[in-house]
Amino acid sequence: MAVAAGTIRPGALSPASRIMTHTAPADLSRFAAGSALSRADEFATESQGVRRMFEELGRVVVGQRLLLERMVLGLLADGHILLEGLPGLAKTLAVKTLATTIEGDCRRVQFTPDLLPGDLIGTQIYNQRSGEFTVQRGPIFTNILLADEINRAPAKVQSALLEAMQERQVTIGNETQSLPDLFLVLATQNPIEQEGTYPLPEAQVDRFMFKVVVTYPQRSDERAILDLMTGGEPPSAKAVLHPQDVLRARRIVDSVYVDDRIKEYVLDLITATRTPAESGLGQLTPLIGYGASPRAGIYLVKAAKAHAFLEGRAYVAPDDVKAVGLDVLRHRLVPTYRADAEGMTADRIVERILAHVPTP
Repeated sequence: MAVAAGTIRPGALSPASRIMTHTAPADLSRFAAGSALSRADEFATESQGVRRMFEELGRVVVGQRLLLERMVLGLLADGHILLEGLPGLAKTLAVKTLATTIEGDCRRVQFTPDLLPGDLIGTQIYNQRSGEFTVQRGPIFTNILLADEINRAPAKVQSALLEAMQERQVTIGNETQSLPDLFLVLATQNPIEQEGTYPLPEAQVDRFMFKVVVTYPQRSDERAILDLMTGGEPPSAKAVLHPQDVLRARRIVDSVYVDDRIKEYVLDLITATRTPAESGLGQLTPLIGYGASPRAGIYLVKAAKAHAFLEGRAYVAPDDVKAVGLDVLRHRLVPTYRADAEGMTADRIVERILAHVPTP
């Protein structure tokens, strides 16, 4: 759905990303070391280039600010993203446009029940002239892989993708080949059509940094879609960064300062998903079958760093953790049958945890 949209100004990320934030801006500096405060101008300058991506993304995809923001955060934090939403909500368009803005290679693979691992990672081909096997690389050797309807692929394909997501390498025959330094999987799945699908194993779901739920656009946004998609040539995005620029931005994001109090806060959130009674949330105990893994804490910190970077800050504040908390935790929490019966989704449980756990 190609439509024009406004830009995202510094310090003006989507309202959905600011869920349950309470810390006043004047109080944020107490979470910064002296070195972080001295680098404020540097970070504000470096983040300007990344913010230009939002301008180009906004030229093509209207609304869906949370989706666009999460894609950029995943790009900066080196985290794969699972997109869940109905067909026609611009998920595929957003991913392709993201690749265009960074001048990166993008491949789309439509996952189907008859897909084979070789269709994804490649295979060995016998050369009759030389009498040797040569490797024919598959579409996974790219910068951004769009795995469309990922839950339609059988177990063997899922295991091949799992190795690529975690190890950044694939095994073809007896050869192991590394993927590009900039490699990101953005996978989509349809939440309502389950015929012929294979539920993603927990081990693979846990490899996604974010699970983003994509919803319908607002009426005003949809009107803009109608105007531009039925009135001529839709706008296109231009490249504003290079893959090497993204890798450099990732190194800067890695250097964002995280105070010990922030790390303890992250651990408090993770612990509350496992033993909620210890956090004063005993009413959630019968509703949670399994809590978040240690990887959730790692991704919370990494995503919060990227969020702080987009805000032009060289240090993480509690608001950064809260802003990304729902999308990092929702797919790592396994509700019980009782929770399903009571209508308590993983989202509602995570929101209660984020609202209840004391903020430093």
